[in-house]
Amino acid sequence: MAPPEVSPSDILVVAPNFKRRLSGVTSTIIQLVPEQAKRLPIAALGPGLPEHLPKLRWRDLLRFRHRPNGRPFRIWHARRNVEMLPGIVLRDVLRMPLRLVFTSASQRRHTGYTRWLIDRMDAVIATSARSGAYLTVPHTVIHHGIDLARFRPHPEGAAAARGEIGLDPARRTVGCFGRVRHQKGTDLFVDAMIALLPRRPGWQAAVAGRATAEHIAFEAELKRKVAAAGLSDRILFVGEHRDIERWYEALDLFVAPQRWEGFGLTPMEAMSCGVPVVAADVGVFSDVVTDGCGTIVPSNDLPALTAAIEPFLDDEPRRTTAADAALAKARTEFALAREADEIIAVYEGLWASS
Repeated sequence: MAPPEVSPSDILVVAPNFKRRLSGVTSTIIQLVPEQAKRLPIAALGPGLPEHLPKLRWRDLLRFRHRPNGRPFRIWHARRNVEMLPGIVLRDVLRMPLRLVFTSASQRRHTGYTRWLIDRMDAVIATSARSGAYLTVPHTVIHHGIDLARFRPHPEGAAAARGEIGLDPARRTVGCFGRVRHQKGTDLFVDAMIALLPRRPGWQAAVAGRATAEHIAFEAELKRKVAAAGLSDRILFVGEHRDIERWYEALDLFVAPQRWEGFGLTPMEAMSCGVPVVAADVGVFSDVVTDGCGTIVPSNDLPALTAAIEPFLDDEPRRTTAADAALAKARTEFALAREADEIIAVYEGLWASS
């Protein structure tokens, strides 16, 4: 689908994305910008973005020396340090009519440099109360949403979805999606699967995600352990996929074993596809995976993670009940439209205060 034609002069909000590799922040931009574009003229800026997004070219920034049509200034909505700094330069050095918004997902003390950048924002959004606790400036808490039209159960069920993507349709599937690295707890998931799958021939596991250069050896060691356990045909490393919703549709259980997470969209994406979740108590996972939708376990606790996964592999009525609860919660609370509306209210507050 071609993006809507919008003149740079009419753009009111810019969503910069200055990281080419797929990440949680990039995924947020890809989902959110089209929803926001239903309400106001917005465009993304940067490399590695899909064709359907409304986008600006770098030379279009020259048009920002003038006020946009109908508003006193444009809004530059950054989500990383590398995007805050150019906004400051455009506003304070080149004197463009801009106001700067920053969304913080971090749940750790910011560096001095990051605090310096945040102090120069005109408005700050935290993705959770935990994230907000690390901010020293006034902020608004807005939880992420999910595109429920994209993340939804397969109409013919998980077995049909597995067949479409090349997984064994006859085996129920547990998944762990995200970057393959220590912080994401991929090793904890693999170790849990090595412990649980030998006695459960009707189950398989899928690890979806990319190992960047510094984590290639980490991934290789995981594959070696899987091969040593004789499970290479049932613990599958399927790589990175931009159509990740098709892989969620194929699951019967999702595991989010992160040791640390700023926010974490994957449990929400899984639940929106009708998949129950076992997750570590990081990010907003304990707010998302409430009683009935799955199980929360302490972070970096392999025995607890393994014990929490096991009942879902053996108790089909329990798994089905949790799947229904997860889907119901997602449809009630996770709508992307809600997030878009709350963010636009922050923009409107800036425009109204000018």
